[in-house]
Order: sequence, then C-alpha cells, then structure tokens
Amino acid sequence: MIAIDWAMLGLGALTGAIAAALFFAGLALGMRLALGSSHPTPVLLLSSALRIAALLGVGWLVALQGVTALAGFALAFLLVRFGILAFARMPSNPTKAETKAAPWN
Repeated sequence: MIAIDWAMLGLGALTGAIAAALFFAGLALGMRLALGSSHPTPVLLLSSALRIAALLGVGWLVALQGVTALAGFALAFLLVRFGILAFARMPSNPTKAETKAAPWN
C-alpha cells in the first residue's frame, strides 16, 4: 500500500492555491496596464516574465519538499484556474436574456 503524506499534500495544495491566485491577479493587472498603455508589448513581456519566474521559483521550492507536495501544488493550481475561468466567463448581467453568439465564419 502506498503511504501518502497528507501534511505535505495539504501544504503543497495551499501553496498552489496561493500561487495560482497571485499568478492570475498578476495576469489581470498586466492586462489592465497593457490595455491602457500606448505600447503594450513591453508591459506584457515584463508581466509574463515576472509571473513565470515567480511560479517556477515557488514550484521549485515545493518540488524540493517531495512529489506529494508537488502533486498537491499542481492540483490546487488547476482547481483555482478552473474556478477563475468559470468566474471570468460568467455573464456580467445574469438577468439579461442571453443572445446567441454569431458564428465565426
């Protein structure tokens, strides 16, 4: 039987949820700043470089704790990502009747 270190799984999950929340908050801030800028490319490049470096650094520290912590980190990151995407795709006015989307072609 495989023994699971639940404390490490929980620590990894907590770290993954916090990292995901900060990652997507940074994405939202970077997009907001880029859309308000006359030159959005440097803003987007800096934002992505900082977010990727921070996520890799935290992921590396979690991976040093073991595979169980890394699994919790990845699972929590994905769950937070799905939650944020579901929230972002919600209609801004739910009482308003939904209109049918126009086809792309």
